Amino acid sequence: MTDRAMPSPRTGRRPSFDPERVRHDPDFAPLSARGEPVAPDQMTVAALRRRFASPPAWQPEITADARLAEAREPLREAAVLIPLVMHAAGPTVLLTRRTAHLHDHAGQISFPGGGIEQHDETPVAAALRETEEEVGLRAQAVEVLGSLPRYATATGYLVTPVVGLVTPGFSIAIDTFEVEEVFEPPLAFLMDPAHHERRLIDFDGMRRTFYAMPYEAERRYFIWGATAAMLRNFYHLLRA
Repeated sequence: MTDRAMPSPRTGRRPSFDPERVRHDPDFAPLSARGEPVAPDQMTVAALRRRFASPPAWQPEITADARLAEAREPLREAAVLIPLVMHAAGPTVLLTRRTAHLHDHAGQISFPGGGIEQHDETPVAAALRETEEEVGLRAQAVEVLGSLPRYATATGYLVTPVVGLVTPGFSIAIDTFEVEEVFEPPLAFLMDPAHHERRLIDFDGMRRTFYAMPYEAERRYFIWGATAAMLRNFYHLLRA
């Protein structure tokens, strides 16, 4: 998420632990505890449109990081785009790896997006604007389906995840200040709980769990935290 507009008095927040070295939650280790994968016919353009046009009754599994930022500090409204790129071989999700120098989420895997500004009419408008600024994906190329429940992050954001369909053939123009690279894991991979992990850590006097979805392509991508939690909620919507 975009960092440049953050108020200067805030100090940078980075995890004080290596999330890849955190132990697995034994209660989530068995495949039977994770759930069944989303069926391929639920990830077509028509099925995704139907799901958001007439969503079933469902509940998100997780809506906040276990340890929020300083309780005295109000959460800042933000929005991200979950871009579903509808390739003929199957949909993918466009994700970014943040640059290492950013104020928040440095080096982490994120959806394109950022803080909602005063001139943004809606969270959807903010998500589309930020996505174009960060990766060059124009708003006109995105068919917005709807939004997932908002998610509160430990870095002080209250994030609206906006889901949109993207037709392949668009151009990418990365803002190299914020984005190191973009990549596209298959949606089927991310919607299969066999690839979902839950990690367990004792931190700051409390027991915390977080989701992770490690993905191997040309390199290893460790998708975790808020990004993995929002994907886990998306999974529940498609499975409902």
